[in-house]
Amino acid sequence: MSDHSDERATMIAAGDLQEFAPRGREHCRRHPSALTLQLRRLQPASELCSSDGAAGLVGSLREVTIHERQRESWQLRKGVSDVGEEVDYDEELYVASNMVIWSKGSKNQASTVYKAFTVDSPVLQALWCDFTIPQEKSEKSDVSDSDEIVEKCICILQNSCINVHSIEGKDYIAALPFQVANVWPTKYGLLFERSSSSHEVPPSPPREPLPTMFSMLHPLDEITPLVCKSGGVFGSARVQYVADYTLRIVFLNAEPSIVMTYDTVQSLHTVWALRRVKPEEQNTVLKFSEQMGTPQHVATSSSLTAHLRSLSKGDSPVGSPFQNYSSIHSQSRSVSSPSMQSRSPSISNMAALSRSHSPALGVHSFSGVQRFNFSSNAQSPKRHSITHSPNSTSSDSFLIPETEPIVPELCIDHLWTETVTNMREKNSQASKVFITTDLCGQKFLCFLVESQLQLRCVKFQESNDKSQLIFGSVTNIQAKDAAPVQGIDTLLVLEGSGNLVLYSGVVRVGKVFIPGLPAPSLTMSNQMPRPSTPLDSVSTPSKPLNKHLGPLEEGVLLSPVPELRDSSKLHDSTYVEDCTFQQLGTFIHALRDPVHNRVTLELSNNTMVRITIPEIATSELVKRCLQGIKAILPKEIAVQMLVKWYNAYNAPGGPSYHSEWNLFVTCLMNMMGYNTERLSWTRNLDFEGSLSPVIAPKKARPSETGSDEDWEYLLSSDYHRNFESHPVAKALRLDPLKASAPKDDFSQSLSLDSSTLLFTHIPAIFFVLHLIYEELKLNSLMGEGIRSLVVLLVQLARDLKLEAYIDYYYRDYPALVKTSRQSCIIDQVQTGFMHHPSFFSAEPPSIFQWLSSCLKGEGVQPYPYLPGICERSKLVVVSVALYILGDESAVSNEASHYLYKITSGQRKQQIEQDDNRCSFRHSTSVSSLAEKLVIWMTNVGFTLRDLESLPFGVALPIRDAIYYCREQPASDWPEAVCLLIGRQDLSKQACEGNLQKGKSSVGPVLSSDIPSGTESEEDEDGMNDMNEEVMSLIWSEDLRVQEVRRLLQSARPVRVNVVQMPEASDHEYIEEKENRLLQLCQRTMALPVGRGMFTLFSYHPVPTEQLPIPKLNLTGRAPPRNTTVDLNSGNIDVPPNMACWASFHNGVAAGLKIAPASQIDSAWIVYNKPKIAELANEYAGFLMALGLNGHLTKLATLNIHDYLTKGHEMTSIGLLLGVSAAKLGTMDMAITRLLSIHIPALLPPTSTELDVPHNVQVAAVIGIGLVYQGTAHRHTAEVLLAEIGRPPGPEMEYCTDRESYSLASGLALGMVCLGHGSNLIGMSDLNVPEQLYQYMVGGHRRFQAGMHREKHKSPSYQIKEGDTINVDVTCPGATLALAMIYLKTNNRSIADWLQAPDTMYLLDFVKPEFLLLRTLARCLILWDDILPNSKWVNSNVPQIIRENSISLHATELPSSEDLSLETLAQAHVYIIAGACLSLGFRFAGSENLAAFKCLYKYATDFLKCLSAPTASITGHYNLETCLSVLLLSLAMVMAGSGNLKVLQLCRFMHKKTGGEMNYGFHLAHHMALGLLFLGGGRYSLSTSNSSIAALLCALYPHFPVHSTDNRYHLQALRHLYVLAAEPRLLTPVDVDSNTPCYALIEVTYKGTQWYAEATEELMAPTLLPELHLLKQIRVKGPRYWELLIDLSKGTNHLKSILSKGGVLYVKLRAGQLSYKEDPMGWRSLLAQTVTHRNSEARAFKPEAISAFTSDPALFSFADYFCKPTVNMGQKQEILDLFSSILYECVTQENPEMLPTYIAIDQAVRRLERREMSETFELWQIKLVLEFFSSRSHQERMSRNPNRGLFMNSEFLPVMKCTIDNTLDRWLQAGGDVSLHSYLSGQPTEESQLSMLACFLIYHSVPTPGQLAAGGLEGSTNFSELLLKFKQLNMPVRALLRLAPLLLGNPQSMVL
Repeated sequence: MSDHSDERATMIAAGDLQEFAPRGREHCRRHPSALTLQLRRLQPASELCSSDGAAGLVGSLREVTIHERQRESWQLRKGVSDVGEEVDYDEELYVASNMVIWSKGSKNQASTVYKAFTVDSPVLQALWCDFTIPQEKSEKSDVSDSDEIVEKCICILQNSCINVHSIEGKDYIAALPFQVANVWPTKYGLLFERSSSSHEVPPSPPREPLPTMFSMLHPLDEITPLVCKSGGVFGSARVQYVADYTLRIVFLNAEPSIVMTYDTVQSLHTVWALRRVKPEEQNTVLKFSEQMGTPQHVATSSSLTAHLRSLSKGDSPVGSPFQNYSSIHSQSRSVSSPSMQSRSPSISNMAALSRSHSPALGVHSFSGVQRFNFSSNAQSPKRHSITHSPNSTSSDSFLIPETEPIVPELCIDHLWTETVTNMREKNSQASKVFITTDLCGQKFLCFLVESQLQLRCVKFQESNDKSQLIFGSVTNIQAKDAAPVQGIDTLLVLEGSGNLVLYSGVVRVGKVFIPGLPAPSLTMSNQMPRPSTPLDSVSTPSKPLNKHLGPLEEGVLLSPVPELRDSSKLHDSTYVEDCTFQQLGTFIHALRDPVHNRVTLELSNNTMVRITIPEIATSELVKRCLQGIKAILPKEIAVQMLVKWYNAYNAPGGPSYHSEWNLFVTCLMNMMGYNTERLSWTRNLDFEGSLSPVIAPKKARPSETGSDEDWEYLLSSDYHRNFESHPVAKALRLDPLKASAPKDDFSQSLSLDSSTLLFTHIPAIFFVLHLIYEELKLNSLMGEGIRSLVVLLVQLARDLKLEAYIDYYYRDYPALVKTSRQSCIIDQVQTGFMHHPSFFSAEPPSIFQWLSSCLKGEGVQPYPYLPGICERSKLVVVSVALYILGDESAVSNEASHYLYKITSGQRKQQIEQDDNRCSFRHSTSVSSLAEKLVIWMTNVGFTLRDLESLPFGVALPIRDAIYYCREQPASDWPEAVCLLIGRQDLSKQACEGNLQKGKSSVGPVLSSDIPSGTESEEDEDGMNDMNEEVMSLIWSEDLRVQEVRRLLQSARPVRVNVVQMPEASDHEYIEEKENRLLQLCQRTMALPVGRGMFTLFSYHPVPTEQLPIPKLNLTGRAPPRNTTVDLNSGNIDVPPNMACWASFHNGVAAGLKIAPASQIDSAWIVYNKPKIAELANEYAGFLMALGLNGHLTKLATLNIHDYLTKGHEMTSIGLLLGVSAAKLGTMDMAITRLLSIHIPALLPPTSTELDVPHNVQVAAVIGIGLVYQGTAHRHTAEVLLAEIGRPPGPEMEYCTDRESYSLASGLALGMVCLGHGSNLIGMSDLNVPEQLYQYMVGGHRRFQAGMHREKHKSPSYQIKEGDTINVDVTCPGATLALAMIYLKTNNRSIADWLQAPDTMYLLDFVKPEFLLLRTLARCLILWDDILPNSKWVNSNVPQIIRENSISLHATELPSSEDLSLETLAQAHVYIIAGACLSLGFRFAGSENLAAFKCLYKYATDFLKCLSAPTASITGHYNLETCLSVLLLSLAMVMAGSGNLKVLQLCRFMHKKTGGEMNYGFHLAHHMALGLLFLGGGRYSLSTSNSSIAALLCALYPHFPVHSTDNRYHLQALRHLYVLAAEPRLLTPVDVDSNTPCYALIEVTYKGTQWYAEATEELMAPTLLPELHLLKQIRVKGPRYWELLIDLSKGTNHLKSILSKGGVLYVKLRAGQLSYKEDPMGWRSLLAQTVTHRNSEARAFKPEAISAFTSDPALFSFADYFCKPTVNMGQKQEILDLFSSILYECVTQENPEMLPTYIAIDQAVRRLERREMSETFELWQIKLVLEFFSSRSHQERMSRNPNRGLFMNSEFLPVMKCTIDNTLDRWLQAGGDVSLHSYLSGQPTEESQLSMLACFLIYHSVPTPGQLAAGGLEGSTNFSELLLKFKQLNMPVRALLRLAPLLLGNPQSMVL
């Protein structure tokens, strides 16, 4: 019977019982395809989905065949949240026929279906798997975890393929080349087991078995065979394919990555480690590919190949060993499985294989059927290796010639095989395998062998170097079923008898009691069941106390009346009979689906119940203590202790939450050998707050007779005490009954039982609990726990006779410690048995004392800490060591010498340090200490919430560091650091910086929700997606943006204002109107280019909608009747295709709106393709724009090919230019091929002549230039050089528009050799500059070298060029090529070639237009000589022109015979225009004032010149061209700035529509307007080499005459300006309101040769100068928090900010208003308070706080604590104090100090009232005072005097003074008596205890023990005392107060 009661004692109550049915089943029933599924089934399985719940289901399952029942399966796992935080719910994967349902649900079954998949054929298996995608695909080396992306997927296995669906929504289908028996998810990917058909066993001798296990690392990868590496019997390890069909996988685990297999022949289980293959192992396996087969094998080889081929055709020979392949001949991927070879490679560390195999291995991803390699004899990992000798394999392998081996990717290493026993059954395969951890963290691999009802557990652990797993012994547990309970490190075992038992590792914990199910042995946990209703009593067992006390040493404690034990048996017997027939047949049948601490029980009546196994502890305090004790005890004892506690805690009807600690104390002390019944304070611990002691006496024993003890118990109970104080008791005058217990207890002292489990470990446990006590002190939320813990500690300290500890606890909690005085005696003899650990110290370690010593600069011993448990202590110690002592090494190394770790059974490894005085080290700058501290704290995961729960004194140094960092942060700190220092502006910046480039963070911040305030018809003008909010900040004074929109809109009809003359007929009038409209349309068609510039990158398209392209409106309206005027009426001649380029530009403009950060894919680009043919030109432009903003790289090659084959000229131009721009400078081969097809010169001479339109050739040539930009690629350069002078062919094929082709070749050549100058490597033989010079000035054509000379042998039949170069064609290209090659090289000799001719004779030879180009080229080469003044501009004009030319203002003409005035005048204006254009390039985007003024002067001169009478000499056309060039130059300099003067010029030019104004000039003027407002003011131009090249193409100063003119320059190139645009707008955004605002920034320029380092203040939002010119940017105070972006470390940080929209988050300082609300700064609150700052702080009205802060907590504080109410009286003073504290905090910007101020004030008030029951707060105040007087703080203040005050300087001295006074008054009022008695070791009277403790703490008085050791008795005078106290580190002021007592001097020295 004893066994029986023992069983009852260790019952564990399971909680949370629920009926379980897979969620997928319900969903399946409602799934749309459920009907079709039912029809497909022949069995009566329709009931599977019937609605009558489980019973119906069970009924149907009984009829269904086994096969049918397998149709339904499910698996559960712990929920995985997307973000990665802890979630507590299950995820279920349910499979039924061909549906898979993935659902998630929480504990309370609120489940949702997450995804449902339906596939075509029945699902064989569904599973979760994570695939890793290595980022660096090219690298062959180890792939570190950092750059791998994990794709979480779900895999669905069907008969012939496997579907993989990732959470992101990608779907893959991989065909399977063989029948799969099983799929397993691994750490790396999937592992397949091939199902082996029976006749494959054994293979015929010459053949080798095919591999049986395969891996697939990613759904797009090939399926490759697994190799195995096993230490062979003959010594060397060999690597070979796994081809043993007798091996079956029974288990696979990802972490640690192991596989367990079962050998069906030997009936043995083996464990293997799964890892990636190392390269040398691959080589070994693939070695045979080098050895050709010997002749005798050729026959077999060919027959095999034939056999395989016949296979692939689909006729499979019957009975062939490949039978199982025949079913899949229809699959897309054919059989792939190479042979298996054994070799012995050297063992190296694990190497990871990247996805794309390096070509070195010669492996291409063929997957033809012929890829089998068979070697002649079989070697499989197991028994075969015994049958063959290892060396017989070398020469016999042969190779089928055309095959490629597949490279294996995963390898398994042998780890452990179970020992062979004699009595081994054949089918002892494990049916269930899992890994479990016991309560002490030891790991076990458990496998259940059902045939023998055994659970075998193997202990394993990692080797010290973490490289491998070491397996230990096997333990067998009898079991019918088992399941791990991971949440609490245990496992559940279902015994054969039907009992459910909990084990931890292999230690039995106890039976699990399931309410509602009888335990099989039918011993109910209820002592006295009522036979009538047995079941009720089961489900709600009452809660007798011995549930808790039972499991503690049963023999001793169970009951004082043991002989009555059998009485319960009588009751039980009746009960058993009662119950047998009622509950017969529902017993637990199996366990399944364990998740965390939940598990499902399958009952024998086919229902399922899900239960929760209870936690090991719920209260934080108990958890901490258990952790600590577990860490310190030996493992075996720790497990036993935890098991006992678990049983006590989880007995049926266990304790409620608040009594958990009491139960823990009782349990622990029992295990230490205490008799908790006799110890007064533990006896009164109340387990159930609800039950009063009368109802539940201390023992629910069945004893009928009472005893004296019971009476005593009653008297000492809480109930009695409450009753005594009850008014009734007083009324009845009842005498108070005194319990006699204490007298007893003292007389017969209690001794400990030394035989108990933990007796010998009491000191260790005590010390650990003390450290936990110290740790809890650092968490102000754990005050309750500390008080509970200290009572236990005092008891232990008293029994261990540790005086120092008792004194220490007394000082901490004077009120608690005095109450309990009972001690237990431990015999001297027994003390010897106690194990005193090495780390036990006689002086109690105190964290506060340690910090205090640090702050005072005294020497400190290392502080003991428990890893993993006392993490806060470690954090505080290290941070103080770093920040106060200035020791940077404190955070660098793990084993800091300020800490020493405590672990179980270790010797003291600490070197005793001599008492080194830790002084503050000067070595490092203080700022870096604060930064280091803050950065280190975030690295260890310390957050603001942790900081708030630190006590204020301890937190102060950390807060100080934070305050310092907040003032001067670095701009590139990570987000967590910025959060910690409270700079939301920075943390938001960092957070946006971390977003992937794709997710645009700009959208939400800067998108204006307000629709533009214009009428509805303007919505289609293509400019309404601009960011109004930012633009209204940049240009706040006027409506210039509206004006720009008006000038650039091309979607509405123009106004045709023609007055009808009286003599004109109506018909003539209509013609006149249409002619006027034709003129206006020249302008309308030129607008889109400018609009594209204005709206550049301003829009994020919606991927589901087409991009809106505004229509190009070429109609007009004629006032007054608003009649429509149309060009298509046929009244006048309109040029054909007039609008085709205009609509191309319109498409480009629309496409350029798309920001580079938008999410766009190939499908969306194709989706935008218009249905109507007329819009094809717009789409062509759209494609080019996508290339310019980098999106065209996403367009699939297939689609590119599609577009090009259409042969639509515009589409080809747009596509070629777009693709090239997207691949700028990459030398991309695929694009090169694409372009070469369109350039005859790049094709081989023999190739067929393709008829490529001329403009497409031009585009392709420029494309080559872009793709090879800056690469100086020789072949390309050579071809392009020749192409500049390409002669017209004999058949006139190249004769039209030759100029644009030559120019394009020149520009392309310039781009290829961009800026390389004279150091063109390997091109000296090409003589590039000389050849270009010749093209420029003319001369004899050189013999055409190269492969194309055949083509150009015969001259053209119609163009007679002779053998001289046609300079008119080649000059512009050559000039610009020279300019680009020598760009910025300042090469004088080349520049002199480009000097303008200085004699009339030579001037006559050069077209004046070319002079513009030459001057421009010369200035670009001499880049550094360009100066922004008119003197420099004029210096470019040759003397002859200067002397003889008419000035721009002259009115009458000078006459001259020998000079051609016309030539001179034209040369003059063109040279000046060229010089001005170079000025524009040099200062592009700089807003340089001098350059602007200079250019503006020339522009106005040209304007005047146009209207001067002398204009006819120069020619209107020439003047207009020059004026356009000047306007463009101005716009380049002022790009993005929206300068008003330039805007007025542009508007003036916009209005001129008649006369000489043709399409080209309009184009130039509106490009200038666009540049001026580039990207809506967000973009500017860069002056980098590639930008200048792009701008040269875009702004080429020869403008088209009409809209279809491409003769001199291809119009599409005008858009290349995009490549020069860069985002440079810095927009401050207020982090609180999330709106753009103004902020003052200070920009510091680096010094250059023209100017010294300089700073300039700008009001942001503003365009920054080019970043390479800058040194740093600061957001300046006083309004906003300062912020420094240092560019000396690199510009990437700022670049990323600018590219994401230039959003710079700023945060208003307290009391400041933004510049918008308060432009002058007169309304700020500080301004008001400073003016009349009177002595009283009352001037601060709490209402005004809203101006200071946006923190709601501070508002409420002001509301509730600072507003005076009626009849305040005494409280007024407190309110004033609170108001002034609040004012202090918000003005000094450290509101987080508010709680500290108030806590200090409250503590001091409490001390004054003498109500301090614990000295915790006094310690904190002491630490605060010590911090402010510490050396390190003083030095910081002296080094940085203007730093904001961290804490008010007046507040602390007042508080200090108050404390001193209070304690001194106490001392005089009789405190000295109690102090004297304390020092002399006599008991003190109780009323004085708490004040005494305060005095001792505050004055750091040593303990009596220390005083005695110091030998202070004999001292006679104060100086002696001073000397002796030197050692005790006691402050002098404290000594002054102690001296009278110590010297025996009666009068006090305080007075």
